[in-house]
Amino acid sequence: MGLLDGKTALITGAARGIGKAIALKLASEGANIAFTDLNIDENAQATESEILALGVKAKGYASNAANFDETHKVVEEIHKEFGSIDILVNNAGITKDGLMLRMTEQQWDAVLTVNLKSAFNFIHACAPIMMRQRGGSIINMSSVVGVSGNAGQCNYSASKAGMIGLAKSTAKEFGSRGIRANCIAPGFIITEMTAQLSEEVRNEWAKTIPLRRGGTPEDVANVALFLASDMSSYVSGQVIHCCGGMNM
Repeated sequence: MGLLDGKTALITGAARGIGKAIALKLASEGANIAFTDLNIDENAQATESEILALGVKAKGYASNAANFDETHKVVEEIHKEFGSIDILVNNAGITKDGLMLRMTEQQWDAVLTVNLKSAFNFIHACAPIMMRQRGGSIINMSSVVGVSGNAGQCNYSASKAGMIGLAKSTAKEFGSRGIRANCIAPGFIITEMTAQLSEEVRNEWAKTIPLRRGGTPEDVANVALFLASDMSSYVSGQVIHCCGGMNM
């Protein structure tokens, strides 16, 4: 018996990286997985196959999470295909870094739209389903920089701070219907993107972390499993830092 047997999880931006790790973790505990990405390419197809190999139902959907109408359409398709949506993980995100005075309007708008508006879109589409079910868990992927800020990332930091406010407000609005909403704030996580940094840079970064190492996507996925399952049935409106202590 898995912690999530019979439940359906919808994860955005899950073809690779942290989203993929979360999908595999939730599937390993019995959840059926619907995931979205901008395109269902070879990576997404491989992710779908890996999830199916765990003995659960899985399907990837091509969808622009930042598009309100597309989001409602894909959520309708997922609900029809899977029968329920019990867990929503708002993971889709991009970066377009730059110092404030050099940042273009396009850089600002793109990051806020993909990172924050997408979460609004999916909550707007999924909440009525969860309300009828009288339960659900919404998990927004924030970041330590959404709490502390970071030079050169004012757009990304603002979007991730917004994810916290969105989760807290959602928790207050939907709590009476049994719907919980929380945030995960990862720190320095070793992914394909961070792996491109030099070993020197990664080592210097590790020195700022009390645990003296970067995190793994699986570290974040373990927190997501806790928030998705009934183990966290009395946890809502919270931000759980998964950062090795770097945000103390």
